[in-house]
Amino acid sequence: MKFVLKNALDYKGSVNPKAVLGQVLRENSDLKSKVPKVLEEIGVAIEKIKGLSYDHIKLKLKSLAPEMLEEKKEEKKVEGPLKALPNAVKGKVVVRIAPSPSGPLHVGHAYGAALNATYAKMYDGKFILRIEDTNPENIYDKAYELIEEDARWISCGKLSQVVVQSSRLGVYYDYAQKLISMGKTYVCTCNADLFRELKNDGKACPCRELDVKEMQVRYDKMFGEYAQGEAVMRLKTDITHKNPAMRDFPVMRINSNIHPKTGKDKKVWPLMVFSVAIDDHDLGVSHVLNGKDHADNAKKEAMIMKCFGWSAPEYKHWGRINFEGLPLSSSKTRIAIEQNEFSGWDDIRLPFLPALKRRGYQQEAFVKFASKIGLSLTDKKVSQEEFWKMINAFNREIVEPKSNRYFFVKDPKEIKIENAPTKKVEMLLHDDFKERGSRSLIGSSKVYISSKDYELEEGRVHRLIDFCNFSSAGKDYKFENEDYMSFKESGERRGRIIHWLPCIDDEVVDVEVLMNDGCVVKGLGEKSLLKVKVGEIVQFEREFFAKVDKIDGRKVSLWYLHK
Repeated sequence: MKFVLKNALDYKGSVNPKAVLGQVLRENSDLKSKVPKVLEEIGVAIEKIKGLSYDHIKLKLKSLAPEMLEEKKEEKKVEGPLKALPNAVKGKVVVRIAPSPSGPLHVGHAYGAALNATYAKMYDGKFILRIEDTNPENIYDKAYELIEEDARWISCGKLSQVVVQSSRLGVYYDYAQKLISMGKTYVCTCNADLFRELKNDGKACPCRELDVKEMQVRYDKMFGEYAQGEAVMRLKTDITHKNPAMRDFPVMRINSNIHPKTGKDKKVWPLMVFSVAIDDHDLGVSHVLNGKDHADNAKKEAMIMKCFGWSAPEYKHWGRINFEGLPLSSSKTRIAIEQNEFSGWDDIRLPFLPALKRRGYQQEAFVKFASKIGLSLTDKKVSQEEFWKMINAFNREIVEPKSNRYFFVKDPKEIKIENAPTKKVEMLLHDDFKERGSRSLIGSSKVYISSKDYELEEGRVHRLIDFCNFSSAGKDYKFENEDYMSFKESGERRGRIIHWLPCIDDEVVDVEVLMNDGCVVKGLGEKSLLKVKVGEIVQFEREFFAKVDKIDGRKVSLWYLHK
């Protein structure tokens, strides 16, 4: 009727049934299987308003659906890396992520978290973390803190609110009681196999028709008399719904497992769709952005909200992203940690955020990755190699301008260059940012070079960066000159460009780099590394980026980041 009235207002009393049908189906897609019946109802509604004046029609619509009379404000374009959200108003967008506390966030979670956090930022909205712990099984107590840390990190500290569902049990109980009193739910004590058989046949179970008083008695018994598996509260839906999953699905059940937050005190727990529907309403969530594997859950949540007369959020789903070759199982990883296969959640070999943060990955890299993937319903396979290639490229764009340059010589070999001068060599910390200053090395006839540069082709002219050119004949090295242009113009004789360190104890420090495969690479670094703060990212010239993890005396320990 509301669509018929609005159509009549828009077109001066003339109503287009097909236009009304389209609006009805957009609001309730479940009616697509009943189009003839819907058209019949539309015809009845049109007959009812025939002969009514414009003002009378407007008055009826104001009474029935006043929001449809409101003039839509022109949506302002919102600048940001992602496509605009439907029906999004700047300052009023509220989004959330809702992980279960089985472990910290991994790279798969990071995509969803970055996507939601970015939309919140684009619309000056709120980004909420809701930890969904209403299933007492498979909860890792330390995950609560780890997940919050990860959410704050990936949102650059813009996390608006943290909600833990187990702390809201009283709220869920109250709403469940309301549904009982409204006759919208019932407590089913049928055998699970019997109920499944009846449901698949589109038949109601005997419990469904019991009166409200009996249901309230049964609901009370869930908290005391009934044991796990003996009773479940179900929402009354269309028992002949074309999708059997939508038929009288459960909303509350009994689970006697010990919960790390509530212990043994609570045994009645909401199913995910019930707690999510309640929370999304109470928290004012405007847009739900998650995987399309939650599409059926979204429909169930909307059904629950409709029972209370609430409007559902806008649901937008993305396709499944299968990260091939990456160990993303929190439960398996937790077991491996307990068995000392990994040192912890921040083990450099793991694709979990504690490890990636410690390595030096930046939040913005995951935002760029999420923006690249976007809100597409297409399923994707992302190989381990492809993922690291993308995320490393995005991260390099961010860290490269910030990272000062230093020399690190792996597996150092000493060479002597005949007639080389002894001089102080000044080098910029970053060629593009002269204002940052420089560091210095002492060049002389004896220097360290990496073992990979030790076998030099004879007859060539090689260059020690910013110091001098020299030629090699076997293991005999002879100074040529200091001019870089001379090296550059040496034609067929031009050899390698080599980073180096002075063979002077006070000028070098010990360096260890933990690589991404768990191996440790050792060597020497320039003494300027001692001025770098723990947590800073450096670029070892001609090698890789690394993050300073610890400085102990004259030993600098770093974590490998990427090339």
